[in-house]
Amino acid sequence: MRLSADQMIFWQHGFVKLNGTIVFTWGLMLVLALGSKLITRHLSMDLKRSRWQNFLEIAVTGIRKQIEEVGLSHAEKYMPFLGTLFLFIAAANLCTIIPGYEPPTGSLSTTAALALCVFVAVPLFGVEDQGWGGYLKSYLEPTVIMLPFNIISELSRTLALAVRLFGNMMSGAMIFSILITITPLFFPIVMTLLGLLTGMVQAYIFSILAAVYIAAATRTREASPASEPAPQT
Repeated sequence: MRLSADQMIFWQHGFVKLNGTIVFTWGLMLVLALGSKLITRHLSMDLKRSRWQNFLEIAVTGIRKQIEEVGLSHAEKYMPFLGTLFLFIAAANLCTIIPGYEPPTGSLSTTAALALCVFVAVPLFGVEDQGWGGYLKSYLEPTVIMLPFNIISELSRTLALAVRLFGNMMSGAMIFSILITITPLFFPIVMTLLGLLTGMVQAYIFSILAAVYIAAATRTREASPASEPAPQT
C-alpha cells in the first residue's frame, strides 16, 4: 500500500533519488506556470471575454477578498505569495483524479517546504512594513519575558502548518487505500470526491493561516470605524 509519492522511485544513483514527490511537484509547477502564461497572454478589457479570463478574474477577486477580510489592507502586495500558495495546494490535491498521480502534499518534505516558505515570508513582510526595529520589538511585547515564548511560537506554528497539512492528506490517502482494498467499486468514487473537497479545504486553511500570521507581523489591521452618533430629534 503506497501512501506517499516518496515511495515512487523513478531514478536512483547511490543515495540520490528522483521520487514521485519531486517529479509531481516540478511537473505541477510547470503546468501552473504555462497555464498562467496562456491564460494571461490575451486579456481583454471588453465585455466579451474568454471563459478562462472569467475564471481567472473570479479566482483573483475571491483570493483578494479573503486577504482583505483577514486584515491585510493592501491585498495586492500579498496576493502573489498567498495566491500562489493556495493555487499550488489546491491544484496538487485536485489532480488526484488523474490515474497514476500522487499529490506531493501527501509528503512531509513538501508540506515542510511550504511551511518554511511561510516562516520566511512572515518576517520579510513584517520588516518591510515596520522596519527592523519595529518588527524585532514585537518579540518583546508585552514584556521582555515573552521573548523566548514568542520565538517558540514562531517555530511551533511552522511545525504545526507542515504537520497539519501532511497529516490530513496522509490520512485521506490511507483511508482511500483501505477502502479500495475492501470495496473496490463504490466507496473509492465517494472517497475520491471527498478527497477533492478535503484538498480544497486544506488549501484554504493553509493560505488563511499564512495570511493571519502575516497580518500579525505587519500589524495592518485597520481599526473599526467609530459608530456614528444617533441623530438628535
